[in-house]
Amino acid sequence: MRNILFAIGATVSLPVVNMKAVNFVVINLDDAGYGDFSCYGATGYSTPNIDRMAAEGMRFTHFLTAQPISGASRAGLLTGCYPNRFGFAGAPGPNSPTGIHANEMTMGELLKQKGYHTAIYGKWHLGDAEQFLPLQNGFDEYYGLPYSNDMRNKILGGLPLYDNNDIVALNPDRSKLTGDYTARAITFIRKNKDRPFFVYLAHNMPHVPLAVSDRFKGKSKQGLYGDVMMEIDQSVGDVITTLRELNLEEETLVILTSDNGPWINYGNHAGSTGGLREAKATTFEGGNRVPCIMYRKNKIAPGTICNLLASTIDIFPTIAELSNAPLPKHTIDGVSLTWILDGRATESPRRFFAYYFHKNDLEAVTDGIFKLIFPHKHRTYGAFPSGADGKGGKTENIEITMPELYDLRRDPGERYNVIEQYPEAVSRLTAFADSMRRELGDDLTASKGANRRPLGKTLAVVSPTLHGVSNPCRGDGTTSLRGTKQSSVPFPSGLLPFFRIASNLIMTNALSVNARAMTDVSSKPLAGFKTTARVRGTVISTLNSQLSTLNLIN
Repeated sequence: MRNILFAIGATVSLPVVNMKAVNFVVINLDDAGYGDFSCYGATGYSTPNIDRMAAEGMRFTHFLTAQPISGASRAGLLTGCYPNRFGFAGAPGPNSPTGIHANEMTMGELLKQKGYHTAIYGKWHLGDAEQFLPLQNGFDEYYGLPYSNDMRNKILGGLPLYDNNDIVALNPDRSKLTGDYTARAITFIRKNKDRPFFVYLAHNMPHVPLAVSDRFKGKSKQGLYGDVMMEIDQSVGDVITTLRELNLEEETLVILTSDNGPWINYGNHAGSTGGLREAKATTFEGGNRVPCIMYRKNKIAPGTICNLLASTIDIFPTIAELSNAPLPKHTIDGVSLTWILDGRATESPRRFFAYYFHKNDLEAVTDGIFKLIFPHKHRTYGAFPSGADGKGGKTENIEITMPELYDLRRDPGERYNVIEQYPEAVSRLTAFADSMRRELGDDLTASKGANRRPLGKTLAVVSPTLHGVSNPCRGDGTTSLRGTKQSSVPFPSGLLPFFRIASNLIMTNALSVNARAMTDVSSKPLAGFKTTARVRGTVISTLNSQLSTLNLIN
């Protein structure tokens, strides 16, 4: 037994090269905590399918998300980069003027190089302008919400549900989302069983507001949250059962994880950190450390537990190596975990991890043993009682004024500051932090960073698409209006306020045109899809007219 890597189970030595292409299913939950599966200590409900996945695969105990907030976390997962490397921060809301830059390679684009068919079902959160949506960033199919299920697009009048680039419903029934995403993922797998595929199943649950189908309502002893987790467990089981029925278990790597820790001020509608410090939206372990299980029959030794440091940004290069897909020419921050998965590793390929948060704050660093925390302000959840039944409790911001060091082997809850006892660890971690500041910068120390890339931007702050109405701006700061003879020209920054006002007015007119065709915007698909071309023409014609008066197009 190689006890550096495995707490349970035997190591295996398996061939790296496979005759058939490896398929990939990445299941990413929203706000699930480190302690939310039975095999991680959850009580009051059971997750037998997830537990079986762990028993037949590998369970990680020191797995960190790229950042402890939804959008940035997902940007890191899908690109293999610290999201701040390309300017991505926070959780972009509706009509965001920023998103994933066209020059960044997503996991979908990575695999398209090798002929994979790709799909995402669920939450995207890399920007909701059309240029930022999945179909423009490496995915063949998309069905889901563009951001968190508690967000509301004020221009559209609700929460949009997308099918590819089209909005097909406003305020969909949240209780059906987990089942609908799962059914579509299974259909996609069956349809592509004879060719390589990648499914990104990004459930909106268990993010508040919670919702569960009638099949699981009232099934757990932990109320609605437990019911939701039981339905997610069934989703995981249904996907793996489908792979088993199609004899694809050996050819498919299934990865289950979460975007960040739980939103614990929601009380009984929140998950468990498993005793870790703080939670979502903090860089303490309760915010960054998440569950992760990887399964591939006969390729990952059953029942193994990996206690080595790893991160969601490592999934991208792992998939690249297993698929033989070329990595992007630009720098990424992830490292391949294939040596861990096949049992060859005696130490982690990840030597350090940088806990960035907010726009570009380096709040902590770790080597997997010690964690050095730098002075910064942070949210704390413990100062007030938690909320309950869908209402969040209060939080407050407090400040760490001096560096702190924690021994994560003995104290994963980060309760005992040992900075005076381990000066060599402080020196080692400080050196790594300084290297990251030179590379990516650090707002806390006013460090610029030499190797950051631009964030994707769209000039017009408008709804990205309504029945095919598209935002006419590209992420490189030039206009590209469909159906017109034009020149792509940089947009003068001094005219940006006018452009935003004009575009919002134009979009408002487009909405009013379509409003007469809508029947029920509460939960049913929108009617009037045949007006797509007419509405698009109205918007673009009016916008072209406005731009022509400013000599911005030919």
